[in-house]
Amino acid sequence: METINILENGLIPVFQVKDSKLVNGRDLHEFLEVGTKFTDWIKERIEKYGFVENEDFFTTSEKREVANGGFKMVVEYLLKLDTAKEISMVQNNEKGSQARKYFIEVEKKFKEIVNPQSIEDLIIMQAQRMKDIRLQIQQAKDQSAAIGEAVQEIREVIVVSPQADWREQTNKLVAKICKKLDSYNLPKETIYKALEVRAKCDLKIRLENKIRRLIREGISKSKAEKLNYLDVITDDSKLIEIYTAIVKEMAIKNKVA
Repeated sequence: METINILENGLIPVFQVKDSKLVNGRDLHEFLEVGTKFTDWIKERIEKYGFVENEDFFTTSEKREVANGGFKMVVEYLLKLDTAKEISMVQNNEKGSQARKYFIEVEKKFKEIVNPQSIEDLIIMQAQRMKDIRLQIQQAKDQSAAIGEAVQEIREVIVVSPQADWREQTNKLVAKICKKLDSYNLPKETIYKALEVRAKCDLKIRLENKIRRLIREGISKSKAEKLNYLDVITDDSKLIEIYTAIVKEMAIKNKVA
């Protein structure tokens, strides 16, 4: 085989050998998450769909070291891009669809590239590629900075006072989170579960004990049974601190302020 150069290194590496764009069968097998062994799978695909060696794919043997210090010969299957597309399509799953679309995009991309006719053309093409790469890097930096600033702004806006109004403030944040997630119960359940884990407590048991105690003290049963987890949290300054921290974290995560 000729020298192999990497042409595209996205979802699955695509190589260039002379005028052929090739995909290593093992890379495709791994991406498709096939359950059978690679050798059995690739041979079955070749036989079933009538792929012809040296037309649709190439093989090459490599000597590889094994665990006991010895060596074994491993056969690699280099698939032409059309072959890789067809194998991806007949895999008939989401991974296969992703791979096929990826190969089509790679093919389209390099069809649009005009082969340089002179050394000057080659220099111009390389300069343009470097310019594109620098632009992509700068865009990534700008996006990262913007995200960082947005998160910091949210942190600055979300200030929950440890004083008496903590309950009102957290209720407002929780309501916004519920609205953002389009769920009334799930965010609250998530927050209470996180509180129980961090504080090593059982809110349900604490609430039941509080209700029984208040009834013994003369509070009407109907009034006592209206209490909720927030009433339990109110009794413990440590729980208040942990609860407010969890609510703030969840608000930041969901970009709620």
